[in-house]
Amino acid sequence: MKHLFSVRTRVFVLALSLLLLPGCGGSDPASTQDNGATSSADEQHAEAYAISISQIVEHPSLDAMRQGFKDRFAQQGVSATFTDHIAQGDMAINAQIGKQIKGEAPDLVLAITTPSAQAVVQAVDDRPVVFTGVTDPVSARIVESLERPGANVTGMTDMSPMDQHVALIREFLPELEKLGVIYNAGETNSVVLVDALKQECSPLGIEVVEATIDNSSGVFQAAKSLVGRCEAVYIPLDNTVVSALESAIKVCEESDLPLFSGDTDSVARGTVAAVAVDYYKMGVQTADIALRILEQGQDPAVMPVETIRDVVLHVNQRAAANMGIAIPEKMLLRAAKVID
Repeated sequence: MKHLFSVRTRVFVLALSLLLLPGCGGSDPASTQDNGATSSADEQHAEAYAISISQIVEHPSLDAMRQGFKDRFAQQGVSATFTDHIAQGDMAINAQIGKQIKGEAPDLVLAITTPSAQAVVQAVDDRPVVFTGVTDPVSARIVESLERPGANVTGMTDMSPMDQHVALIREFLPELEKLGVIYNAGETNSVVLVDALKQECSPLGIEVVEATIDNSSGVFQAAKSLVGRCEAVYIPLDNTVVSALESAIKVCEESDLPLFSGDTDSVARGTVAAVAVDYYKMGVQTADIALRILEQGQDPAVMPVETIRDVVLHVNQRAAANMGIAIPEKMLLRAAKVID
């Protein structure tokens, strides 16, 4: 009987078949759902893991985590096929994906973001689940504790360094009194982040002005509602808002209202600045967790949830000018990336 966390799909590559079929090579081009990282073709046989991936929505930070995860398998010479499922921000589809993955019976599941992890954990209890990009897995009821996750689940948290986010905004606006925030109150991760934002702002005498949404179509109106009510706007790691980020950018540019984000990929899209983790590196580190489960048979239940505390600063000079603010010279000098 195979161990629950060491199940493998064996793919035998026979030299005789290669001789008989010299014109055949690679995978079936008609199969577009699975894409894999494979080890050396010179091996007589390879062991391929089947990995199902659930992601709530496509945007650069989440895509970077997914790519980093896949690339790490290739870097380590571990063969795997990946089946990607993207819910496009639809919670009903997100729940369906969890059930679909249950039926796929993969060797391991990767869940990217809090909503995806919640849906997968509810549906899959008979094989390892590794999550990444989850803000507070305890509050989201994904794990029992960060030290001992329990059951079949472990992964990585991307809890924002909110103290650094507020400090960054105050470098631009030292006299800041009111900070707007747009978020989906239905996303547990966003609620946790906004609570953390309030805790950081309160001792500094900064009022947090909230604008909540139910779906991405509400982002434009939420941003409009903040005009004249605050001196800057902050968007946390909210999957719904980030998926419609351009709507908020448009409003803020028209209103000279500086817009800051909780992820650096949003800076490239048009926010003024952000300090955040490198999400590609987070994907790589998440893959290392998965490989310890698959290759070494480690038990997710007792593998502590990991984090990346090193952050990088990205600034966007064009966005700053469009929103009526200047980037301090010392900030330009220390930024890891400056977008002109």
